[in-house]
Amino acid sequence: MRRDDRDDPFDDLFREIERMMDEMMEGGTGFDNDQSGFSTDTHVDVHETDDEVRVIADLPGVEKDDISVQCDGEHVTISAHGDTREYDERISLPGAVDPRSGEASYNNGILEITFERTSDSTNIDVE
Repeated sequence: MRRDDRDDPFDDLFREIERMMDEMMEGGTGFDNDQSGFSTDTHVDVHETDDEVRVIADLPGVEKDDISVQCDGEHVTISAHGDTREYDERISLPGAVDPRSGEASYNNGILEITFERTSDSTNIDVE
């Protein structure tokens, strides 16, 4: 049953929330899922602090040696190829990181990658 919102000043907001919830329940993300090798049962989280950015991905069914991780400072690309599954994902990071600071561990199907944040700006000496 739909609520009575004829005179509701928040009608547009509630409709947008309902649209987003419907989209989530249908499995849509608003992004082009065809470019993602991750299935709907794979979960990727990105956590950030003032000092670091951490990416955690569920990669069940693959061996550690079959995982490839690349970072350009703004995105992380994870590729993993197992006997029954194949994953390819490019994840946008919430801020600039030092790609050389990356440390990764893989345990029981969970990949965890940690990067140190870098400053978005640089001091320029005026001569």
